[in-house]
Amino acid sequence: MINNFTQPAAAPVVPATTFGKIRAAMTIGKVRWGMLALVFFATTLNYIDRAAMGIMQPVLSKAMNWTAQDYANINFWFQVGYAIGYLIQGRLIDQLGVKRGFAIAVFFWSIAAAAHGLAGSVLGFMVCRFFLGLSEAGNYPSCIKTTRNWFPAGERAIAAGIFNAGTNVGAMVTPMLIPAMMAVWGWQVSFYVIGAAGLIWLFFWLKSYHNPEDHPTVTARELEYVQSGAEAEPPKVPISKVLRLRATWAYAFGNMMSAPVFWFYLYWLPPFLNKQYNLGISVSQLGLPLIVIYLAADVGSVLGGVLSSTMIARGMAPLRSRLLSMLICALCILPIMFAASASGLWSAVLYISIAIAAHQAWTANIWSVAMDTAPKNAVSSVFGVGGMCGAIGGMFMTQLVGYILTATDNNYSVLFTMVPVAYFIALTWVFLVAPRKPEVAA
Repeated sequence: MINNFTQPAAAPVVPATTFGKIRAAMTIGKVRWGMLALVFFATTLNYIDRAAMGIMQPVLSKAMNWTAQDYANINFWFQVGYAIGYLIQGRLIDQLGVKRGFAIAVFFWSIAAAAHGLAGSVLGFMVCRFFLGLSEAGNYPSCIKTTRNWFPAGERAIAAGIFNAGTNVGAMVTPMLIPAMMAVWGWQVSFYVIGAAGLIWLFFWLKSYHNPEDHPTVTARELEYVQSGAEAEPPKVPISKVLRLRATWAYAFGNMMSAPVFWFYLYWLPPFLNKQYNLGISVSQLGLPLIVIYLAADVGSVLGGVLSSTMIARGMAPLRSRLLSMLICALCILPIMFAASASGLWSAVLYISIAIAAHQAWTANIWSVAMDTAPKNAVSSVFGVGGMCGAIGGMFMTQLVGYILTATDNNYSVLFTMVPVAYFIALTWVFLVAPRKPEVAA
């Protein structure tokens, strides 16, 4: 095995331009991009599972006489499971390793997704959503751990942006797949198919994933590059020490304020567009606007990582580049305030598309703040705590949305006005709390 402290003398000088940086990175080796592809597709499936409910909501609400509050309560129990699962899964992945930990999570979330097809009441859907959230919480700690293992600091934001683009691909593909599957098989079988897709992915993960030092096909050059500047693997960190890290709380509260906004988009955009513009659930009516929105989110997810990585390539300190990128993203989210009063469907789609693209760019950078500042041996635990806090924020967001829509007869104006405020609060917190140098936890 190559010594972790060996410097990659053979690595080329990386150009300052974004595309030059990406081209040079590909010439060093491609195995790490294959590992990134695995977690990208896992994230895509993860969000197909979640977004399916939003697309099916009009049909399920009519079939089971759901109110807006019933739908909010179903999503609330997903968030409860997600909050509990995030804390458990982060520790599990640090203890078992990302390969085994992620495999366990995907197996159980695939079973939980398929079980929705057996539900016949609000209570049944609450139970299924709880167990789906409990197991799906393993996705992001696993993806972050994989990124930290396989990518040096200068590429992490780009890598995070790419795998996080899977959220938008999943949300974009869902309105194309679900109406077609429901038309042919009905909603029950649609859930079974979604669950089966997760088990197929699991086969490829178990067959193909290895840590860098154990991978059978990684070249010495790429391994040196991946491990350049890396520290020797220190011992596991107890949760009591994880909770004393500034990196933990910088990420946790920042994520608690901003992550619930994406849950709002995922769960409530289909009902909003259906109500506001009398759309059906077909691809041509509801599907096309959602595809445009999540395609914009995909672009934002990648560009957010490129933005801060380009700043780093030009000599800016990593934390400063992340914070500046997050400020730019927060400013781009402001037009969402006009979405509810837009003059037409495509004006609303434009405002929402800009905001959701900026949100995904923000996410790539706040994740990178945590990766840059947390100890390597505690990174999944830090993301577990932060993810739990984000899920708790999502629980409150879900109930708040249900309450406001019930009280205002489904008026979304207040909700869209609240969205930008969350990012500026989060940015102020991260700026004040994030450590200026990577923390060490022994």
